Amino acid sequence: MSQAVQIAQSGPSGGRPLRAWQRAALARYLASSPQDFLAVATPGAGKTTFALRVASELLADRVVSNVTVVAPTEHLKHQWAQAAAQVGIAIDPDFRNSTGATSSDYTGIAVTYAGVASHPLLHRARTENRRTLVILDEVHHAGDARSWGEAIREAFEPATRRLCLTGTPFRSDDNPIPFVEYVPDADGTLRSRADHSYGYADALADGVVRPVVFISYSGVSSWRTSAGEEFTARLGEPMTAEQTARAWRTALDPGGEWIPAVLSAADRRLTAHRNGGMEDAGGLVIASDQTTARAYASILADITGTQPALVLSDEPGASARIERFSESDERWMVAVRMVSEGVDVPRLAVGVYATSASTPLFFAQAIGRFVRSRRPGETASVFLPSVPVLLGLASELEAQRDHVLGKPHRASENWDDELLAAAQRRQDEPGEEDKSFTALGAQAELDQVIFDGTSFSADEEDYIGLPGLLEPDQVRLLLSKRQQEWLSREKKKAPEPKEEPPPRPEQRAGMSVRERIAALRRELNTLVALEHHRTKKPHGVIHNELRAKCGGPPTAMATIEQLEERIATLRSWR
Repeated sequence: MSQAVQIAQSGPSGGRPLRAWQRAALARYLASSPQDFLAVATPGAGKTTFALRVASELLADRVVSNVTVVAPTEHLKHQWAQAAAQVGIAIDPDFRNSTGATSSDYTGIAVTYAGVASHPLLHRARTENRRTLVILDEVHHAGDARSWGEAIREAFEPATRRLCLTGTPFRSDDNPIPFVEYVPDADGTLRSRADHSYGYADALADGVVRPVVFISYSGVSSWRTSAGEEFTARLGEPMTAEQTARAWRTALDPGGEWIPAVLSAADRRLTAHRNGGMEDAGGLVIASDQTTARAYASILADITGTQPALVLSDEPGASARIERFSESDERWMVAVRMVSEGVDVPRLAVGVYATSASTPLFFAQAIGRFVRSRRPGETASVFLPSVPVLLGLASELEAQRDHVLGKPHRASENWDDELLAAAQRRQDEPGEEDKSFTALGAQAELDQVIFDGTSFSADEEDYIGLPGLLEPDQVRLLLSKRQQEWLSREKKKAPEPKEEPPPRPEQRAGMSVRERIAALRRELNTLVALEHHRTKKPHGVIHNELRAKCGGPPTAMATIEQLEERIATLRSWR
């Protein structure tokens, strides 16, 4: 057995015992002694513990005498310093460029990417004057802007060792990330190469992370354009990118019915988690901006009778609020973006994805807040809008992505990133919000549940009350059982098609047009769900095929006659 493997398998020089993936990565690192090393590990797997063990070994062997940690946010600087202190490494998280120095009692400093970019030569001088290990946490941030990447390269090119970490999918763009190796694909495209990878699927199998159940809600959204035109559409149905973005934003409007309905369902799910074995389970609502975050907090206060924790910006006071929430038994926290990456609140078990951010990077960061496992059997539940891009990301949670140099592409047709981004653009400053349309209202109804890449359909209460403590195989078995029970109920309720004309108006006595349309929409959506489980086609694809066959507008604007024709057509396919 090599010395590197013996060190990796032995107990750590401080802190918690290493997990299997951390021991394997450490053995690989110590055996090769690389100047640059990229470790890709799913959120919650323990990248910080691995990196600090590497730092401990290098400091003990006098390979390095100093450590510089570069993190995305102010909050994470302090989180790194606290973790380092637990293994005997003193890191100064309050280092400032204006001072340029710190106490000799510290072994290193923690800074942000923005801090390095504002004065790269200062950090280069520090790096040149010390044998330095640089830990680049969530290194994809070095590719956010060309100036940031150039600054990171300028500052840390003289480093003795560089350890790059990331826990989320890279974006595809044209900015190479410093100190990351790229290798050509068969077609010549350059793709990042990790020295050690540990994905969500591996971590789930090892019991390192929790299984995540995605609960998606659809519903009809209505909005008016600046030209005075009114539109109605159903989330999840095929439409243009601009229409999707506006239907999505309308659903997230705190003045409509969608958000209160979903927050109520999420709060009931949180109660189920607490009653089912996770007594301190907490919930997190991720909002798009400060205005809606305040509104969501007010709605939650009405629902629960208690004001939730509200985190609005990446400031020292916000970090303290997150810390208090983490150590308390409060039910809910509402935040904008600062808790989407790296923030450690292990008791978070229920999430509401109430933001219009749609990149794989941000989605994985957000979901990473809920997957950290504390003890066997804990599960996580995340509520989200039935938007094709989000449903796709939820279904592909286990996918591992490298950084590809080149223009990003959407897998789905008719999906334009630039158009979607323009339609989603929103500012926090008063008077700067998107004036191109006005949300009129949105309703919410359960669409589907996604687990382990599989979609399940059933009634809301079949899923809201699921136990909070289940192993992955138990989750899969229980969801399948609930779905079979639901399918049996629906088949009994749905009569076989008859060779009779549609009911005459006089046969619908006592039922208003609105009630009739609502009943037909429910029936159509039930049949679409059945067709989905028969063919495995996405719900939106089935709706699109029906429209191509029968003609007419989206379901939300279809007439009674058009809905009845689609129902009859769908039944003829079975």
